Amino acid sequence: MLDLLLVEVWRSLLALRRYPLELLGAVVTLSLIFYLLFLGARFLAGPGVEFGGRLEAVLVGYLLWTFTLSAYNGLSFGLMEETQTGTLEQVFLTPYGPVRLYLVRDLAGLFTQGLLVFLIALVLMALTGARLAFTPQVLLPFLAVLLGGYGLGFAVGSLALLYKRIGQLLGLSQFLLLFLLQAPGEGLFRLLPLAPGAALARRMLAEGAPLDPAPLFLSFLNGLVYLGAGLFLFRRAVRLAKGRGLLHGY
Repeated sequence: MLDLLLVEVWRSLLALRRYPLELLGAVVTLSLIFYLLFLGARFLAGPGVEFGGRLEAVLVGYLLWTFTLSAYNGLSFGLMEETQTGTLEQVFLTPYGPVRLYLVRDLAGLFTQGLLVFLIALVLMALTGARLAFTPQVLLPFLAVLLGGYGLGFAVGSLALLYKRIGQLLGLSQFLLLFLLQAPGEGLFRLLPLAPGAALARRMLAEGAPLDPAPLFLSFLNGLVYLGAGLFLFRRAVRLAKGRGLLHGY
């Protein structure tokens, strides 16, 4: 497994070095989207309006959204690309198996995801005047959110494996992620994927609150449950795809 992880990390770094405009374009596009929404909200609210801590809370939710997008979309888009290029069967014939391969590939992309979110945060803090309390401990709720994002990604990836083209579904469901990441982490909302970790990250970054072990435990438990459910659905989809002969052609 270590050799596979090293190869996938090197592959991710090569892609970052060879296609730097992809990263730059993502930073510019995602920063511009939030800034235009910010300008629109300030125009509608009138001159002299102060958003207070709400701006930081919304910004944290947006950063979490960009952080989880690649975890959520990466597997499905990768499967659709492998299907269209005719290399899907080779991926499933590796000695590691598709589940371990895509899990390691997701882990290898963490550096690129983190770099993207960090650059977007710097740009938006400079443009909007928002102030976020970055500490090393805030990485823990981010990782809890990421676990749930990977779980949802594997669940949707099972549909991509069986039905090949689900681009419209992915586009629509991205807005559902925004709701999950902005939902309060209390009451029944704790049962929703991503919501507990996102609420803890908002408190830490927007309000400067310390890391609370109890919400952190619930956030990781939530993420692990949804990751397990996503892996279960993906394994079922792999067996169905093999049984129906859906891996050898497009």
